[in-house]
Amino acid sequence: MSAGARIVFAGFLVVAPGLAAAADLPAPSPQSTSPANYTPAAPDWIVTIGAEARIEPAWAGSPTDKFAFSAVPLFSLRKDGAPPDLFLPRDSIGFPLLDFGQLKFGPAFKLIWERKASDYAALNGLGNVNYVLQAGAYAEYWAVPWLRLRTEVRQGFGGEKGVTGDAYLDAVARIGPLTLSGGPRLTLQSAAAIDPYFSINAQQSANSGISGAPILPTYHAPGGLYSYGAGTQAQYFFSKQWSALAFAEYERLTDGAAGSPLVTQRGSPNQLTFGVGATYSFSMHPWW
Repeated sequence: MSAGARIVFAGFLVVAPGLAAAADLPAPSPQSTSPANYTPAAPDWIVTIGAEARIEPAWAGSPTDKFAFSAVPLFSLRKDGAPPDLFLPRDSIGFPLLDFGQLKFGPAFKLIWERKASDYAALNGLGNVNYVLQAGAYAEYWAVPWLRLRTEVRQGFGGEKGVTGDAYLDAVARIGPLTLSGGPRLTLQSAAAIDPYFSINAQQSANSGISGAPILPTYHAPGGLYSYGAGTQAQYFFSKQWSALAFAEYERLTDGAAGSPLVTQRGSPNQLTFGVGATYSFSMHPWW
């Protein structure tokens, strides 16, 4: 199966979870009667916002001793009475548009930071990669209350214009105010998504020399299985409004990404990410 077909096939395999809740209506008094066209009031929504501070690889494929710092926003929307959403570091920003209880679907958005060649000697001559906005859809499925499967398919715009498909499986344990989760991760990418970060053309090769190291040979990175790995997270709810979380993620580059001379000669296929964050939840009335 070609790399492009594998990405498309991964997109058609998406499944996902969900949650739903409805508000109880007060019973009418015996003296009054409801009009025939009475419409029950829409339930309130719970909005959750937050942010994460991350220590992550300095660039895609960087060695394990080169890190960068970044901040990531958190956002979710759920009906009043539904359990708090599970925020995991590999999840894109999104909200459910279709909710079928255990299964839900919605949009997914992710921002990839720019890569500047001037920031690190190992990237000398390889050129910059601009910011990327990945937009697509996610699906979640809770097979049982303690097991979540989430998949995403996103199209890149900006520094890369390829397709990315992710699949995450997490076991979830809720122990009082503490929620623990963890499980495997898998990512597939088309050649157009991998190419800007791992391919090396003739001009880049000629300009890639650094002190004490040979130039990087030319390389064309194919699409396919980008990485596999695992992650774990702990989230503590101080109240219905406030929570704090900490996580660790391991990613192993493979196929076209791992074969790049940038990785084999100046980096590592092992990628580590750590982070902490906080969220705040509040209710709001629907606009309709």
